[in-house]
Amino acid sequence: MKIRFASYNIHKAVGLDRRRDHERILRILREVDADIVALQEVDRRFGRRMAALPLDAIHDATDYHPVPMSMKPDSLGWHGNAILVRKGIDLVEAAPVPLPVLEPRGAVRADLMVEGQRFRVVGMHLDLSGLRRRHQVRSVLAHVADCDHDCPTVLMGDLNEWAVHGGCFREFDASWRVLAPGQSFPARRPIARLDRIIVSPQWEVLDTKVHHSPLSAVGSDHLPVHASLGLPKK
Repeated sequence: MKIRFASYNIHKAVGLDRRRDHERILRILREVDADIVALQEVDRRFGRRMAALPLDAIHDATDYHPVPMSMKPDSLGWHGNAILVRKGIDLVEAAPVPLPVLEPRGAVRADLMVEGQRFRVVGMHLDLSGLRRRHQVRSVLAHVADCDHDCPTVLMGDLNEWAVHGGCFREFDASWRVLAPGQSFPARRPIARLDRIIVSPQWEVLDTKVHHSPLSAVGSDHLPVHASLGLPKK
């Protein structure tokens, strides 16, 4: 069973041309064509924290449905984090993941089901501080370990980690594979691999890539990253 995962920091849908354009972001998501997408900075930061991607636009322009997570009526995500799931993939349960923070950061978890196979997805946006990033990774791993069901897991998001192997990656033991699809930030001339996908041992990694297209080069300050992963059928 092959499932395509993607992570994208959409910068509140504000592109490098300084225009807020949710339709452009949705076109980029259609280009990437993943089954499951973790989004960061999906809500505006101040006031009512309105969604940068309107719910009706997502339904009209894509075959995704957002995992319900927000506690605010105008927001799409939890502290700006959201998970989009292709129609036909069943949601079993979902929850925000508490993180130790000094600024608005967060993570979200969704347990999903395809063809009778349960698996887990965590989308996250980590802190600019290296020490807090490490504490936040520990919190995510503890949350996953405390879940009722042990199942194949994919963690992904904007980790804000400039180190190649050190930093917060030291918190993952040898059972996790930290994938680096490529340089994804800044979008115009990417030099850093801030956007990562981390997988538990049950997954086979089929391919990873940074999505660099004319639209994605200006749609946000990050480029989307994605990975195709294989999972043996039960």
